[in-house]
Amino acid sequence: MPADTVREDISKFLTSRRARLTPTKAGLPAFGGRRQVSGLRRSEVAQLAAISVEYYTRLERGNVRGVSEEILDSLATALQLDDVERAHLAALVRASNAPHRTTDRDGGTAHVRASLQQILDAMTGAAAFVRNAHLDILATNQLARALYADALDTTGQPPNLARFVFGDPRARRFYRDWDGIAHDAVGSLRTEAARTPGNADLADLIDELATHSAEFAMRWDAHDVEYYRSGQQRFHHHTVGDLDLDYDALEIPADPGLTIVTYTVAPASPCTSAFLRLRQHGPVSAEESSPRTSSSPS
Repeated sequence: MPADTVREDISKFLTSRRARLTPTKAGLPAFGGRRQVSGLRRSEVAQLAAISVEYYTRLERGNVRGVSEEILDSLATALQLDDVERAHLAALVRASNAPHRTTDRDGGTAHVRASLQQILDAMTGAAAFVRNAHLDILATNQLARALYADALDTTGQPPNLARFVFGDPRARRFYRDWDGIAHDAVGSLRTEAARTPGNADLADLIDELATHSAEFAMRWDAHDVEYYRSGQQRFHHHTVGDLDLDYDALEIPADPGLTIVTYTVAPASPCTSAFLRLRQHGPVSAEESSPRTSSSPS
């Protein structure tokens, strides 16, 4: 990622976070009269962060060389950033101060060890797949192949969840909370773009999505960031109907950039029988329909 691009991302990220805050939310007195800016003024952020207006203006323009962790922490607190946003800002600052460094994470890796497939296949009560940080699905178990049949039904290999969400009309039927999954997909990619600024494959994927999907481009420009870690996802499966499943995203320390995503059904859930019926759909063996790995993630 070129240095100018990183500085622009820092500027837009800070500006967007400032715009979402009001004096009331920030605990500042709201004086009468019409405000000419959306959200807080620069002077108000500077006041909250205990820095000068000139220094904050410099930071918001993307000039973060030499900024200390203490200043970043004060700024994050002033802007009420959550943990994901704090980590994102720190990653952008690192990228800006070392724009040409070689990244130490291959977020687009397409290699899945045989033992990982064995782990997936052993999860007979959960739908599980391995994905990389580009949201490519690299390996699946039987229940995941049945659950994600539409997403896996693509000529492009490996299948990519962001391409499915923003490029396949079936996604809006499959995800009952399509807006939520679209937010998470874009936020995950933006988080990874900051962590791996030299990742040309990821940049190509983002350019492709923004070119072909106005919805993606709009969400990308919002500079929201997200970690897909745990929660509940609501599906509508074309064969078994509605499914409310608990998900967990488990990072794999031995394989940086790879994550096992599992979907399980809560005990006594009304979706239990429908979830179990997924076993009757899709191929039994991994070789029949597992995503094929390749040297190019996108």
